[in-house]
Parts: sequence; C-alpha cells; structure tokens
Amino acid sequence: MLRGLRYLLLVSFCLWMLSSRISWPAWGRDLSRQTPQDRAVELGTVDNQLVFAPKELFFRNGNLYRLRLSNPSQLKHYFSAKDFADAVWTRKLEVAGVEIKGQVREIELKPGASVEWQFIPLKSGVYSLACTIPGHAEAGMIGQITIGD
Repeated sequence: MLRGLRYLLLVSFCLWMLSSRISWPAWGRDLSRQTPQDRAVELGTVDNQLVFAPKELFFRNGNLYRLRLSNPSQLKHYFSAKDFADAVWTRKLEVAGVEIKGQVREIELKPGASVEWQFIPLKSGVYSLACTIPGHAEAGMIGQITIGD
C-alpha cells in the first residue's frame, strides 16, 4: 500500500511538472543569479507624442530582464500593466540610487526621469500596457507585453 502511494505521488508530480509552465532547465537553479537581459522603453517622445516606443514587448519565462524606462517628453507618464506585474517576480526597481523591492503595480515617470526594473517573468500570457493619465491611452499611449516560453 505504501509503495503504491509513493508511485502515485511520483506520477502525480511528473504530470504536474509536464503540465506546468516551469521549463525543465530552469527547475532547480537560482534564476535570480542570471545576468539581466536589457530592454528599453521610452514613455513619450521629445516632441510630446503620446506613445510607448516600442509599444510591443516580448519576454521569456525564467529569464532575468532589466527593463530601462525613460521619459524624454515634457509630460509625466505612467507605465501601467498590473496583470503583467502580477505575472513576474520583481528583483528590484532602481531609481536615483535607491532600490525598491517587492511588488510593482504602476510606475510614474516625470519629465526626463528614468528607472530600471529587474524582474523574472513567471506566467505566460498577453498583457495590456497603458498610460493611465486621462486622455493619454485614448491618444494612443497603449501597448502590449507578451510572456512566452
């Protein structure tokens, strides 16, 4: 009976691993010790266009990224992607020599500001990105973030 239970638990664990989004090479290693892959996004433009550049981003599960956000415009903007933020593990957010750790919901960038966000994507999906300042999303300041395997 005990032998049958062990076998059942082993088979259940293997089936769970196969059906989950955890890649086998990533399993059992410290994902936070990777060298971050750099990506950059500008919120707005020098001539105050209401856009994200680029407006489409792609990240792979299990990889460490350093997302460099900057605002070259004369207007403040928000990088708001709550569902995306829920699908990643934040290593740190760094701005002006200060590190912020923990869950990130929305990032406000004042004119000329920049920030670095280090994270590891954990959940595949397609997520909406928007600037939540009234009128900005409606004028085109929207984007899409994809996390895949």
